[in-house]
Amino acid sequence: MQIYHISIQLNAMNKKQPPLIQFMKAHNGYARTMDLRSLGLQSRQIRALVEDKTLLKVRHGYYKFAGAPMYEHSQLVDICTAKSQAVIALASALEFFGLTTYSPSEITIALPHNYTYGTFKKSDLPVKVYYFPKSYYEAGLETLKIKAGTIKIFSKEKTICDMFRYRKTFGEDIALEGLKNYLGAKKANIQLLQKYAQICGVSTIINPYIKAMVAR
Repeated sequence: MQIYHISIQLNAMNKKQPPLIQFMKAHNGYARTMDLRSLGLQSRQIRALVEDKTLLKVRHGYYKFAGAPMYEHSQLVDICTAKSQAVIALASALEFFGLTTYSPSEITIALPHNYTYGTFKKSDLPVKVYYFPKSYYEAGLETLKIKAGTIKIFSKEKTICDMFRYRKTFGEDIALEGLKNYLGAKKANIQLLQKYAQICGVSTIINPYIKAMVAR
């Protein structure tokens, strides 16, 4: 049903903007402002395509064709594709790994501390940016290939420690839920978890919880 709907959109757009469709197909559904201008589109035409939902504005100067196939976690891929420095973090990373029942209303990402503010300010996606100092930003960084594409995300262990760093923002109950679910898994690596707890400066907070949960 979804494929049929997308096919109709593609055929309809093909009559209006053949070069646009060809470009989008060749670039996985993404285009920069300069790409759209090279196709002969003016600013007002680009705005019109965004307003009628033909194009999705992922961030300033970066767009996605709304008729492109949608998969689980497609929005995470959109964000990471739009900015190579964007890393899925905190609540969204915890949800991605299935460590919480909490579903954030915004996609939480990390950018380097000195990065330009407002990168995703005008995005059509519900993005919440957190700026991490270098030591926190570089620790536990992973690149994963999923069905929708490729994403950058912090590891499970680093994510849990980040949640304790931001426990006043998201609530300590969510951080504890993530920790409990992680420790209940067969592949839990307590040493690695404690390593990131030290890096994140939350060892004195998280270690007593680890000890109590493991002892049960």
